[in-house]
Amino acid sequence: MDIRILPSNIANVIAAGEVVVRPASVVKELMENAVDSGADQISVVITDAGRTLIQVIDNGCGMDPDEAVVCFERHATSKIATAEDLESITTFGFRGEALASIAAVAEVRLRTRKEGTDIGCEVEFADSKQISAKEIATPQGANFAVRNLFYNVPARRKFLKSDNVELRHIIDEFTRVALTRPEIGFSLSHNGKDIYVLKPAKTLKFRILDLLGTNVVGDIVDVKAETTVATISGFIGKPEGAKKTLGNQYFFVNGRYFRSPYLHKAVMKAYENMISEGTAPSYFLYLEADPHSVDVNISPTKTEVKFEDDSILFQVVYACVKANLGKHSFAGGLDFDKGDVPDIPVFGKNFDEYRPMSLPQTSADPNYNPFDPKEPDLSSPSAPMNYSKFVEKPEDCNKLFEDKSLPLFQNLTIQGKYIIAPAKSGIMLVNIQRAFERILYERFLEAVSKNKHITQISMFPVRVDVGAANRLIFDENSELLSSLGFDISPFGNDCIVVNGLPEGYCDNQGKIEAMMADLLLILTDPHSSIAQMMESSLAEKLAVLGAKNSSVPSSVEAQRVLEQLLSCENSEFTSSGHRIIVLIPIEEIEKKF
Repeated sequence: MDIRILPSNIANVIAAGEVVVRPASVVKELMENAVDSGADQISVVITDAGRTLIQVIDNGCGMDPDEAVVCFERHATSKIATAEDLESITTFGFRGEALASIAAVAEVRLRTRKEGTDIGCEVEFADSKQISAKEIATPQGANFAVRNLFYNVPARRKFLKSDNVELRHIIDEFTRVALTRPEIGFSLSHNGKDIYVLKPAKTLKFRILDLLGTNVVGDIVDVKAETTVATISGFIGKPEGAKKTLGNQYFFVNGRYFRSPYLHKAVMKAYENMISEGTAPSYFLYLEADPHSVDVNISPTKTEVKFEDDSILFQVVYACVKANLGKHSFAGGLDFDKGDVPDIPVFGKNFDEYRPMSLPQTSADPNYNPFDPKEPDLSSPSAPMNYSKFVEKPEDCNKLFEDKSLPLFQNLTIQGKYIIAPAKSGIMLVNIQRAFERILYERFLEAVSKNKHITQISMFPVRVDVGAANRLIFDENSELLSSLGFDISPFGNDCIVVNGLPEGYCDNQGKIEAMMADLLLILTDPHSSIAQMMESSLAEKLAVLGAKNSSVPSSVEAQRVLEQLLSCENSEFTSSGHRIIVLIPIEEIEKKF
């Protein structure tokens, strides 16, 4: 076995694998360097989601010609000089690996001019080698242009995702840096189109407003706590605004974004009994701690940190969030839907106190002729039901109904949850939400597999703020959504307009925003690689979403739902196996009396 020292360019490519994972990694490193340079204006220009060009321009301190060349060497840094400096890091960049790693897997051009000098310089690197260096006229600051990322590592380039996916990651990194420095102006453009143009903000809340929109800002309240361990400030979301999608959860320590599933649990613990299971609130928590108690040097990408005592910080975060929730008078929701509480009160000797004081009103149709052979008017609540579709196939052993026709009765609904309909052998009880779920499931399955759909156009289109990153998810799935019956169009960089929904969906304007949040969750779920399984899974999720807000306001609507349900291929069970219809035999009813 021969042991050899790797050439520097190969070593840099290996190091780049840890630092430069995708185009968003380059954006993060260059933006952080720009912030460290003292810039108050930083512009990010992207072409083809970073594959072709990533350009970051700042008006910071700049570099002289020698520094412009040395900065591309591995471990070149201006942030630390001794080992002790590692214990008190307050800047973003300090490892000296970023620029060397980028230059190892891309073509890089740097134009820069140092503050107080008249002439700047331009240097170019590719494959870790310096290509050129010359003096030029250029504004103060630095202008990094990174072209053809992974051009010399085709395997890495092949594994990049679609432009929309990679752009979403870039927006995420841009947002994290912009949230750390509200006093700095930032801009982001893609393929010549502005995504963000952020002016310096007076407060952090204005920066959140500019980045994430009014929906997020309207849902958060401020937090503040000072302890001997750390000072915590920022914002937490109102419990009623908690969503199923993980998003807008941010931790920062000493001005640096970091991930922490452990501290996320502390926040979630503070919201116990206040939010529904499977949901998470928004939060923007800024921790200020002694730099000596925080180790930011445990990850090449610098997105993880280690605290001197994690367990104490857990308690501090939990207590801070809990106390501020109490301060703003948020309390756990009361559950009035108890399964063991009877819906109908049991009356005793004082029954007369509950007797209504007025007699019920009745009405009759004097022109009604029971011997008229004409077809019944289905728009009339008292019209007889045609149960011919309700009869199961002869080979089915457990028939719900024995006859093709049933006596004349009006359907009833209970609390908008159940339909009661007569059957010759007893009473049929139908779960309304599950009925809608089955109806929509078969519609969506047909729409996905056969591209057959019906869209119900809304009278008033609804605009929904979804954020720039989520807007891209809708763009990426526009053909799929259209094939399912959704009529959704983009509006600006961070909004969509819902013009129509699939037939059977509730088009209540007040519920569409929540529906779009749930739809995002479905679209970001990983799908099976087997086409048929993917179609069934997608149809099931969309059916559950559409059935969530279903309602049956009248007996006419109840009749329509029953007709649609019993024309389904399977009217007894949902796609997930939950029972839809229960038949109560007349014998059981008689036992109650």
